[in-house]
Amino acid sequence: MKKAIVLLSGGLDSATTLAIAHGQGFRCYALSIDYGQRHFAELNAAQKIAQSLGSHKHQIIKIDLTAFGGSALTDQSIKVPTSGENPGIPVTYVPARNTIMLSLALAWAETLDCQDIFTGVNAVDYSGYPDCRAEYIQAFGIMANLATKASVEGKQLTIHTPLMLLSKQQIIQTGLALGVDYSLTVSCYQADEAGQACGVCDSCRIRKAGFKAANIPDPTAYKAN
Repeated sequence: MKKAIVLLSGGLDSATTLAIAHGQGFRCYALSIDYGQRHFAELNAAQKIAQSLGSHKHQIIKIDLTAFGGSALTDQSIKVPTSGENPGIPVTYVPARNTIMLSLALAWAETLDCQDIFTGVNAVDYSGYPDCRAEYIQAFGIMANLATKASVEGKQLTIHTPLMLLSKQQIIQTGLALGVDYSLTVSCYQADEAGQACGVCDSCRIRKAGFKAANIPDPTAYKAN
């Protein structure tokens, strides 16, 4: 069985990506990053998802991006937007986050003699982050295959982005067909420690719209207003 590293945040997209990798016959090593995000609920969710979907191993790595800040997710003094999507890159963008996460996945992949990394980036229903684009993933893949001992010795690495061109509706439908329990996932930028979502941040709005478009009851636990 081929091995794969799957980046697992604890949210809807990464859970679906893990299910897809399993469905394609990979032995999955789930990797979650504690980067100093506003809450630990999504990492708790990641542990439950990894167990639910039968990951071979789940590892959480801590790296403190609050030292740099620059994002509403790593700086408590910057408010999470709740008034709907606005033009431009939102303040919830975390500088270099996907580059850091993919680099850590790459390091683990090398030690496991693994040539496949899965990430749930999406360029359709998302918040406009530059490191979610196909061009970025392609460039990272080129870099990865220049930078590693494994690739120099002929073992080419592949970055899989199965959700890249799917709408949130399609992602949800795909995950349900693969047995994902979305009640376990946490997508909210400012969920409480119990995992209850705010319902009004960009991530919550996109998630809500996806379930509505799919005509599927939303299993998300929302905070009482």
